[in-house]
Amino acid sequence: MIPDKLKLLLITLCLLFSSVACAREITLFDREGTAIAYIDTNEELTIFLWNGTPVAYLEKSTIYGFNGKHLGWFKDGIVRDHQGGGVGFIEGAVSKLTKLEPLKSLQKLTPLRSLQELEPLEPLFKDSWSRIPLDLFLLQGAK
Repeated sequence: MIPDKLKLLLITLCLLFSSVACAREITLFDREGTAIAYIDTNEELTIFLWNGTPVAYLEKSTIYGFNGKHLGWFKDGIVRDHQGGGVGFIEGAVSKLTKLEPLKSLQKLTPLRSLQELEPLEPLFKDSWSRIPLDLFLLQGAK
């Protein structure tokens, strides 16, 4: 069994260097520990909702919607909004139990990416959760 800190480091390396052989999908959990979305590492770091809808993508540690909207950041395994609050996380990034993952739906076609908004300055990251649920946060980027 891989220790949580090592697992987090491996996932971070996979996201930074997509040529590294790593897990195909990385689950994103909401603040309740429910699987809401996942990052497909073989699909240009596309973020899909559990129902198969592509909603956003990662570019380094930045999250953009397919509509070009800057959504937030993915740092140290935690999804952050523009106010610095946590919106979601990967297993091992926070001290929280996660629920069993249900079966995923088939992936829908990925839309073309729109011109990206300028990335705002990173806020100070908080130790608290954002008010917006992870699914609504990600849906802001859907076309």
